[in-house]
Amino acid sequence: MLLIPPPNLDSGRESDLIPHPERRRFLAGLGILLGSACGTAPLIAAAARWTEPPPVARPFQFHTPVAAHPQSRRTTTLNATILRYLRDLRRVGRLAANERTAWLVYDFTSQRYLAAINAGIPYQSASMIKPFIALAFFDKVRDGTLQYTADRRARMEAMIQRSDNQAANYFIALLDQTSRRSGPAEAEYTLKRRQPSIFRHTRIVERIPPGGRSYRNRASAVDYHRFLAALWYDQLPYSAELKRLMHLPNRDRIYTNASGVARQTQVFDKTGTTARLCGNMGILVARGHDGRSYPYTFIGIIEKSRSASDYGSWKDARGDVIRTVSGIAYRHLRQLHDLV
Repeated sequence: MLLIPPPNLDSGRESDLIPHPERRRFLAGLGILLGSACGTAPLIAAAARWTEPPPVARPFQFHTPVAAHPQSRRTTTLNATILRYLRDLRRVGRLAANERTAWLVYDFTSQRYLAAINAGIPYQSASMIKPFIALAFFDKVRDGTLQYTADRRARMEAMIQRSDNQAANYFIALLDQTSRRSGPAEAEYTLKRRQPSIFRHTRIVERIPPGGRSYRNRASAVDYHRFLAALWYDQLPYSAELKRLMHLPNRDRIYTNASGVARQTQVFDKTGTTARLCGNMGILVARGHDGRSYPYTFIGIIEKSRSASDYGSWKDARGDVIRTVSGIAYRHLRQLHDLV
């Protein structure tokens, strides 16, 4: 069964989106007006300064269309733990005011969202769009329009494992040949026609430009999750091949050097990096002391409004933030399922 998020998760209304400058000015002005009437200006002004949302009175819990897990009360704390960590980073300047983040953790065992922050908001995709391009190609292979040859298999491995931009543009060009639409438009059209419930916030509008400066393709964390859930349950064409491709060894940000994530964990993932985007989306399959597998999705995205002046150091530092949050998520799941 494909797991579709409840409406409140998909809408993005629960997000911790950093207020834009216009919204900050609006809130500040509103605070002055309300304060003069009822003395609440300090509260409104304080709210306008939050870069991650203030603590909520009760633990936030998504209402999923499945029976409550016996430990559901504990599963609500991961969201708050991640938010506290993000606020600490902002306080010491390790996340800038012009950076926003998105996170999603879903536990397949309990069928619960353990964390979702900005999950329904489209962000830049960078190379995380490449598995979507692969899926659009495999949709064409399934209907007989295109063929999956040995040469194309090698190019597919280059695109997913090594994030080869030329290989990505090769498959976009193949899609371009199958209709009167451009390659990017045909990729998006194919995905939304074949899997409309998955790619609700996805926009594919450009090939990978020279230098890899791809800033216009977009998707939300929950789109990545829906794709990964359908992949895990073999509901996509060539699911086995997509899993194989995303399981090829690489240097990721959710397992490689992620403190606390057990070495026995298997990973199916794709990273994405530009001077404005550092992200990773994937499935981690943890191992329990009982010998069973405990799969979960993890998506982490950090987007910058302007290109980083020092691309290398920014990429490394934000990659380490994602690794830390991945470790936080694993430790939470270890408590839930007695993981190794």
